[in-house]
Amino acid sequence: MKRFAELYRELDASTATRDKQAALQRYFAQAPAADAAWAVYFLAGGKPRQMVPTRTLRGLAQQAAALPEWLFEESYQTVGDLAETVSLLLPPATEPVDRSLADWLVQHLLPLRGQPPETQAHTLRTQWPTLPDDQRFVYFKLITGGFRVGVSKLQVTQALAAVAGLDPKRVAQRLMGYTAVGRQPTAADFHALTAHENAHEQQAQSGQPYPFFLAHPLAESIDHFTELLGPPADWLVEWKWDGIRAQLVRRAGQTWVWSRGEELVTERFPELTALGDALPDGTVIDGEIVVWRNDGPQPFAELQKRITRKALGPKLLRELPVALLAYDLLEHTGQDLRAQPLHTRRIALDALVQAMNHPLLQPSPLVTGATWPALANLREQARERGTEGFMLKHRASRYGVGRTKADGTWWKWKIDPMSVDAVLIYAQRGHGRRASLYSDYTFAVWNAPPGTEGRQLVPFAKAYSGLTDAEMARVDAIIRQTTVESFGPVRSVRPTLVFELGFEGIARSPRHKSGIAVRFPRMLRWREDKPVEEADTLDTLAALLPRSAP
Repeated sequence: MKRFAELYRELDASTATRDKQAALQRYFAQAPAADAAWAVYFLAGGKPRQMVPTRTLRGLAQQAAALPEWLFEESYQTVGDLAETVSLLLPPATEPVDRSLADWLVQHLLPLRGQPPETQAHTLRTQWPTLPDDQRFVYFKLITGGFRVGVSKLQVTQALAAVAGLDPKRVAQRLMGYTAVGRQPTAADFHALTAHENAHEQQAQSGQPYPFFLAHPLAESIDHFTELLGPPADWLVEWKWDGIRAQLVRRAGQTWVWSRGEELVTERFPELTALGDALPDGTVIDGEIVVWRNDGPQPFAELQKRITRKALGPKLLRELPVALLAYDLLEHTGQDLRAQPLHTRRIALDALVQAMNHPLLQPSPLVTGATWPALANLREQARERGTEGFMLKHRASRYGVGRTKADGTWWKWKIDPMSVDAVLIYAQRGHGRRASLYSDYTFAVWNAPPGTEGRQLVPFAKAYSGLTDAEMARVDAIIRQTTVESFGPVRSVRPTLVFELGFEGIARSPRHKSGIAVRFPRMLRWREDKPVEEADTLDTLAALLPRSAP
């Protein structure tokens, strides 16, 4: 594992893309295939299922470091990363042993999962004295996850392509599904990633999806649309649905459903498995999974009820039925269509949907408008339709890999986020470079209008993004000056700060004290001009709820 630890330090120490790329290529060219297979897995975003409960790891590390709990916790809050904290506090190794990355994982770490706590504790205590000091940080990262070293999956793809002498698009195709939860990559998997390209290479015998083509955010003024995009007739315009992006794959007599996050979700959506079984063999459809009732697609909050359930009983399937809103046909009768223009693929998709006549397969409706201002007016209906705005896809675009413009461009033209003015009431230190700052905040709104007796602030959202470094430093200083009470790492502060919070969705939630949950909250601006007493209320939030919300 020494070589992988060196790679990690190299990647973490550099901010230059060229240097990171060089380090990745050196590693993949020299590392044993079994180790390289695991390195690809982690650096491309893979996370194995939890091996050891975090509470157990913290308790054992505290004992090994011979520290009182308060001092260990204070060290953790200062450092901001559990793996780094433990690696710094453990005593030096007494019997260091140099094991390979694959050996550590397959023989020593992955078997910990599911073992009784006392067995896990004994195994970890036995391993730590053999752990070389320069490898302990990576060792704990393997256990805790979160390999944040500023390397993207695209960079890993490019490095593998360079080492193997392959087209990066081919490597991206082979990497689909590589980081699926529970997978244990092997030397054979790495050889398959870097093998010479076969002219007849295809996926006919597997459920492997295609790399998803992603859109770029469009934030230009409508006045510049014609200059930037040309006439609307050059584009296919669709609603941006608020569901789960997915590919439905039908090959070799089997059906697979893959999410955009490369998670195999077939078992979560048995209705779509049945739909796939009715498709012609050699079919891959790109679309959006949504809860679908007689009146059409439902808010994401309805779909989330299914996602969070461990078991899918008949009652839940009846109450929250799903459908696939199809917007692209990537493979038909075993033929890869991605190089064909979008308008050609769309004609083929519409013909397939019509021939299937299946209630769970719905075409994503196309929206037409003679001018961009006319489409902008239609876009104002997005929220009441339960969508996030428009998708703009050039008629001639091929289906690319990732967020690229090389094959034609797709844009996501989203509506402005919903927003309220909220009060900061709790703060917690961040992680990584923010470990010394109070950067994670809990926000509240009033439960009644001004002048109401007994009026209180009710927490409803947490946010940590949206401020500049300078603003965050100022907020941190105010938090330290206005702290009323501390609860472990959390500080309760005197309400003095108001922020405009933006969010993409809102729904009723019995799990929250406010009775309301919001999606993707972030700070849009610091309202230094607004007194705390004038912050918004629960009624303001309730007015933003979808009409179908009780």
